[in-house]
Amino acid sequence: MSDANALDRARYDFKKSMQEITSYRGRGTELISVYIPHSKLVSDVMAYLREEQSQASNIKSKSTMKNVTGAIDSIMSRLRTYKTAPPKGLVIFCGEVPRAGDQTKMVQYTIEPPEEITNFLYRCDSEFYTEPLEEMLLDKKSYGLITIDRKEATIGLLSGSRISVLKHFDSLVPSKHHQGGQSSVRFERLIEIAAHEFYKKVADNATDIFLNRAELQGILVGGPGSTKDFFVKEEYLHHELRKKVVNPLFDTGYTDESGLRELVDAAKDTLTDIQLTVEKEYMQRLFREIRKQDGGLSAYGEEDVRAAAEAGAADILLLSESINKYRVVTECGSGHKMKITVDDPEGKISCQECGQPAKVMEQEDLIDSFFEIADGYNTKVQLISGDSEEGDMLLRAFGGIAAILRYRTG
Repeated sequence: MSDANALDRARYDFKKSMQEITSYRGRGTELISVYIPHSKLVSDVMAYLREEQSQASNIKSKSTMKNVTGAIDSIMSRLRTYKTAPPKGLVIFCGEVPRAGDQTKMVQYTIEPPEEITNFLYRCDSEFYTEPLEEMLLDKKSYGLITIDRKEATIGLLSGSRISVLKHFDSLVPSKHHQGGQSSVRFERLIEIAAHEFYKKVADNATDIFLNRAELQGILVGGPGSTKDFFVKEEYLHHELRKKVVNPLFDTGYTDESGLRELVDAAKDTLTDIQLTVEKEYMQRLFREIRKQDGGLSAYGEEDVRAAAEAGAADILLLSESINKYRVVTECGSGHKMKITVDDPEGKISCQECGQPAKVMEQEDLIDSFFEIADGYNTKVQLISGDSEEGDMLLRAFGGIAAILRYRTG
C-alpha cells in the first residue's frame, strides 16, 4: 500500500472507531476507558486493574458488578499481549452496551493514538471517555478567513474541508450623504472615525482568535471593492498576523457566511495543500469525464466501481467518508455463501438464493474493503469528506462511490 493510502486509511479507521465509541451508552456506570502512556509499565497497569476489580465486588447492582469485572478481565487479557505500551501510548475502551430488547453485547476497542498520551487514566462511567482522542481528530492545518466591507465583516476558519463562522459584525458605519458646506466635512469625518473603529474592532477580534493558533497556515482576506485592501494596507491587523496574510487579496460578492465560501473558492489555487481543495479538484475531474458523451474515464456506483477496481482499471477511487456500510460474507442453513454489502451486519440478512436467514461469517468496513483492492493495483484512494458540497453530491448522486479510470473496461 502506498504511504499516502496507508495514512489515509489509518486516519479513516481512527475516525470511524471514534464515531462508534462515542455513540455507546451503558445502562450503568460500567463502560471502562483506560489511557496508558508509553512510560507506564504494563505490569503496573495490570496491578491497578486487579485492585479496581477487587473494588468492583462492592457494587450493589449484581448486573453492573458482573459487567464491570467482565470488562476489566477483557482489558487485562488484551494487555497480556503487550510487553510495553506503543511509543505514543495505548487506549482501551471496553464494556457491555445495550442491543435490541434486553440484550447487551461486549465491545472492546484497542487504539494506538496518532499523538502521544502523557498521563495514565482509568475511568468507569456510563459512556466512554474520549475527549483526549477527539482533539486528535481535528485537522491541524487551518486557514483564517476574513471578509470585510464598510457594512459588515465575518471571521471564519477553514480546517480540512470544514468552514466555520467564528464571528460576524455589523459595522453601523453610516452611509455617505451629500451635505453642503461645513456639514459635509464634519459628516465625512464622523463616517471615517466610525469606519476606523469598525476596522479596529475586526482586527482586535482577529488577534484574539488567530494569534496563538499554532496550526494556522495563513489568513485569507476578501470582500467586494477596496475596503479589504485598505484594511490590510493600513495595518489594522496585528503585525504577526500581517505576516500570514495570503496575497493577493480576493474579491467576493458577499461578506457574510456565503462570502467565506466564496473566499475559499477564489483562493483554491493558493490552497493546494488543504483537503477541501484536493476534494474539489478530484470531483471536478470526475464530472468532466462523466459529461463526455461516452462517459469518459469514469465509473460510479458500488458494483461498477468494484468491477473496475478488481480489474486494475481504476486510477483513483473517490469514496465518501459518510458511506457507513459493511462488506460481509454470509452463510445460510443450506450452505449458500454470499459476499454482499449491508448497512448493519448485526441486522436480519436473508440468503439471496433461497431466502433463508443467513449468518455473518466475516465482516469488514466497506471503505476498508476498497483500500484492500487498491493495494493490489497501485490505485490511489481519495476520501471525500461529508462536510463539503462535493462530498454531499458524491453521497447523494453516486452512493458515495466513484472512480476515475486508467482505461475503459467496456
